[in-house]
Amino acid sequence: MIKWEARDLVGVATIDRQERRNALNADLCHDLRARLESAGDVRVVLITGAGTAFCSGADLVTRFEGDDRSAEDTLRPAFELLMDAIEAFPGPVIAAVNGPAIGAGMQMAVACDFRVVAPTAAFSIPAARLGIVLSPANIQRLALLVGPAMARDLLMTARALDADEAEAAGLVNRRADEALAEALAWADEIAALAPLTVASHKQALVLLARAQGYDDEARAQIRDLEEAALRSRDLQEGLAAFGEKRVPRFEGR
Repeated sequence: MIKWEARDLVGVATIDRQERRNALNADLCHDLRARLESAGDVRVVLITGAGTAFCSGADLVTRFEGDDRSAEDTLRPAFELLMDAIEAFPGPVIAAVNGPAIGAGMQMAVACDFRVVAPTAAFSIPAARLGIVLSPANIQRLALLVGPAMARDLLMTARALDADEAEAAGLVNRRADEALAEALAWADEIAALAPLTVASHKQALVLLARAQGYDDEARAQIRDLEEAALRSRDLQEGLAAFGEKRVPRFEGR
């Protein structure tokens, strides 16, 4: 579930699914998006996780429906709408990263305007261990934030960054033992600023990022790659290996 608390001009959304380390499914994505879209007078939103994890990624148990190559990705449409809602929210969205941010969790943190990070935080996108291809928008956000070299490192090797490495990579705006408390204090400061100015600057930066992104032809090519990965035997092997807690044996088809 998504716990929502409005603190004057600051809204706090907590992903509370601790039994799955706050893994996302379509319902959670829809719920969080609805909170953002109906936030009212809230000027700053914080996203954090309950317990010891920020978000462990997509819930692979429920993400794919269907057998073998007929599998339908039930998360991706809802997740992409959530990423768009974070980007479209007029004020800053701050990720209070209290623990691991894995896969979709890291992508969500990257989509936020700022990241406040605890010492226990870790970041990774293990798509290459599963046979999944990210969307054009999420690849673009990552590359623009950390640079092409680090984006290659994260996406092509599936390695994890601890808090120190994440800070060096440009993922971290602030660090604190209590990420949520630090993020709340910062949010209060931002909420006291001129909201039209903050919103205008955010929109201008979003437009700049889009202008630096893919053209329509490139986006279509990446979408084709996403779809091919979804229909691949490698994805079925990656999911099977994940469920069986073994090393996958990919064949490249």
